Amino acid sequence: MGILKDHPELALFLCLALGYLVGKLRAGPITLGGICGTLIVSLLMGAWAKVQVSGDVKTVFFALFIFSLGYLAGPQFFANLNRGSLRFFTLCLIELVCVLGIAFGLAKAFGLDVGTASGILAGAATESAVVGTATEAIGKLSGLSAAQVSDYQGHVATAYTVCYLFGLITIVIYTSQIMPMMLRINLRDASRQLWEKMRGGGGEHGLEADEREALPGLVGRTYLVTTADGRTIGDLETSLGGRITIEALRRGSRAITPEPGVELTLSDLVLVVGRRANAIEAGREIGPETPGIPGLDSPLATAQVAMTEKSADGKSLDQLQRTHPEFIKQGVYVTDVIRNDQHLPANPDTVLRRGDVLTLVGARSGLNKLVAKIGAVVKNDATDFIYLGLGIVCGSLLGQIVVRAGDIPLSLGTGGGCLISGLVFGWFRSRKQTFGAFPPQAATTLKDMGLAVFIACTGLVSGPQAWPLLKQYGALLPFAGIAMVLIPATLSLAVGRALLKIEKPLLIGAIAGQQCSTPAITSITQVAQSSVPMLGYTITYTLSNFLLPLTGPVLVGVLGA
Repeated sequence: MGILKDHPELALFLCLALGYLVGKLRAGPITLGGICGTLIVSLLMGAWAKVQVSGDVKTVFFALFIFSLGYLAGPQFFANLNRGSLRFFTLCLIELVCVLGIAFGLAKAFGLDVGTASGILAGAATESAVVGTATEAIGKLSGLSAAQVSDYQGHVATAYTVCYLFGLITIVIYTSQIMPMMLRINLRDASRQLWEKMRGGGGEHGLEADEREALPGLVGRTYLVTTADGRTIGDLETSLGGRITIEALRRGSRAITPEPGVELTLSDLVLVVGRRANAIEAGREIGPETPGIPGLDSPLATAQVAMTEKSADGKSLDQLQRTHPEFIKQGVYVTDVIRNDQHLPANPDTVLRRGDVLTLVGARSGLNKLVAKIGAVVKNDATDFIYLGLGIVCGSLLGQIVVRAGDIPLSLGTGGGCLISGLVFGWFRSRKQTFGAFPPQAATTLKDMGLAVFIACTGLVSGPQAWPLLKQYGALLPFAGIAMVLIPATLSLAVGRALLKIEKPLLIGAIAGQQCSTPAITSITQVAQSSVPMLGYTITYTLSNFLLPLTGPVLVGVLGA
């Protein structure tokens, strides 16, 4: 125990290791997760070893966490601020009003201190970020002694742990098992039917991370010239609508540059590149297909390009290609479209938006010419620490602004300020991805690491206050955790079906998202054997991830006034 007190960094990282180990324990579809596991371990270790960790460590890691969270959510958050997602926004408002109202009502009815009430809010809403924003807001309350601030901040962590456990179990079982029965659907069948409807009867499914297409869209095929004798390469490409390009030509033992004016002769071997259907059609015009021939291969370059051309915004992929004849002349193809980390089909009728990332494949010379016209190559290979540092500085400054509502001082704090800053910086980066790189893997690592360290620090400091609080409010905390899940979820279910007319699988996913519950959506998709409920989850999850952390300072400000 002495070595842990003398070297708190040992205790800190031991809490992380043991906490994530505890978080992997599974009971059916339910796992605590690394964050809750870390908090449990750190509370126990704090009560036993009484380790002291500098408050500055918590502040720094929480700023990293909350900015990274906002940065990752920014593009989707602003993309969802439209008329089409307004009905999902209503579900998030129901969640906000309910959890704030219930937490405030419990505080007044049972005489709860501001720390316990905030912990109930954070745990029952299963939103770990509220722990940080509420803890920070308590530290800024006037009229409290240092000992009171420490006690109340400890109560946040303890109440959060108990309420989170019961809230987590409730939301997982309620959404994945009970809601489908209440809606009288088989979630698997309903998800499959909705998917077929959304895809127009198509049967496309997403690929897992370790899967690749067995039949890629862009292919190269070699043909022996038998029916195209005497036709020029340019005429042949034009007759096929410019949908294929001849990338290589061999005549006997000689390789010939495939210029548009070159005439094809019997027994020439040509390499045709294009989409599979078009390449097969070309074979009818040229001759029989042959096995791959050494020396006839022509390497193709690939580039991810952020579309920054203003005039292309709102155009279909087909219109973009017609506007820029270089696509056809240079043999450059669009094989993928990414918008806000979501892959869209590279179909001719896919509507493009400024900031979309297009995957272009073609000869390097033609590729470079097109990139210069429509956008810029995406730079996302290393973190831009100038952009990252500036974003956190702006968020910290924004958090220092205090607005008074009557006698109640309200401020976003470092947490709320960095969250808003992260949203704006992440969205701005998505508009033109030539600066401010923050690779998703790096952002996710900082987000998870930042929250885990913050939670461990909070638990270590709060451990000594945990047991007295549990004895004082034992039965109330589990009840609050269950009630604060069931009430907003049930209201959202009724409103979502009766008034908003949200499709049932999407509604179930959206309710898991308004609760910011990853274990819940994991269980739902397992039951559905489909990712369709994720379409509703991503919208409400993004909105609630921004809005719920702001409830911490609001509740603290109201109760502490």
